[in-house]
Amino acid sequence: MKKFEKVLKGENKRINMAYISSYVPRKCGIATYTKDLIEAISRLNPYSKIEIIALIKPEDKIIYPPEVKFKINQYKIESYIKAADYINKSKVDIVVLEHEFGLYGGKFGEYIIKLLEFLKKPLVVTTHTIPENPDKDYGLILKDVIKYAQKVIVMMPQSVNKLVKKYNYPKEKIEIIPHGVPDIPIGSNDLHKKQKGLEGKLILGNINLLSEVKGLEYIIDALVEIKKYFSNILYLIIGQTHPVVLQIEGEKYRNFLKEKIKQLDLEENVKFINKYLSLAELIEWLKVIDIYITPYLDPQQSASGALAYAIGAGKVCISTPYLYAKDVLDDGRGIIVPFRDSKAIADAVLEVLNNPKKKIAMEKKTYKFGRFMTWYNVALQHLALFNKVIESLNNKNP
Repeated sequence: MKKFEKVLKGENKRINMAYISSYVPRKCGIATYTKDLIEAISRLNPYSKIEIIALIKPEDKIIYPPEVKFKINQYKIESYIKAADYINKSKVDIVVLEHEFGLYGGKFGEYIIKLLEFLKKPLVVTTHTIPENPDKDYGLILKDVIKYAQKVIVMMPQSVNKLVKKYNYPKEKIEIIPHGVPDIPIGSNDLHKKQKGLEGKLILGNINLLSEVKGLEYIIDALVEIKKYFSNILYLIIGQTHPVVLQIEGEKYRNFLKEKIKQLDLEENVKFINKYLSLAELIEWLKVIDIYITPYLDPQQSASGALAYAIGAGKVCISTPYLYAKDVLDDGRGIIVPFRDSKAIADAVLEVLNNPKKKIAMEKKTYKFGRFMTWYNVALQHLALFNKVIESLNNKNP
């Protein structure tokens, strides 16, 4: 706790940080994560300065806020080299790389390695995806990325084990810091339902950028069974189609879901909110939902901002057993169901709806766990880590 108390008392020195990441208003989970994190850090330590080195796709034609000090053209390797030169000439004390393969150009996102080769500042890497095989394709790239880091941040213990056992990475260089969540008060959602014109409904939901890997069709299939017992069930599919998916195949997946809903006579039981939500809107919809479901299909998914936010809001969560869900929903904080199993989803929903006391107990347990994940606590942990890295390097080079 002492290292956190230093941050709270303002005894830590000013830290100049540079974040290499996608950034808002780009519609991207990493962009939102980075924005929320640096806002929390800035509130805790207003003396520090944070610059964003934003990954951009020129065709997006996005106007970025003033904290974006340098833009890397995702597709041009020389842009990565120029970014390294910009950082090296700046007064930055520490660089944080938000690493997700799809953000970076080249084969398997290899262009980011060129930046790291030229970088002369201390580096912390946050790994949002850790491939299963360290000796093939994406795994080889991640190996190259993390070898430049003073510290690597992961979001759950299983990721530590994977880096140590499969990637032969030193355990002492790894820090577990959970995905941050807003500090949302827990309480009845009846008023919030009324405000949305949904009073009297039992609401299932999730908030995603839509793509086939989300597996939402398995919830739709489950509704057939759930509807037999609760005719007032309503499933909210909230969020736009992922921009990359939209560019490649349009609304193919959304249209597939709509056709399935029609065939199963569920038009009254499913509602699409086809919108990219602000944080305030996201919290409003979370307050409406009774049961949050992530039926994702990728077993190796090691982070989910959507599920993290639902936990922070104290929701009963049902999920398939991808890595992140298995960790955060352990110890009775949620219900794990098999992949691609509509019957198991239906059974889990009915179990919750038929046992109100169990639902309340699970909500309280989940909400209590979520307090450790608030942006305030996550920012504290990041600042403590940055201080530790800088102090360690200063001690080596007095």
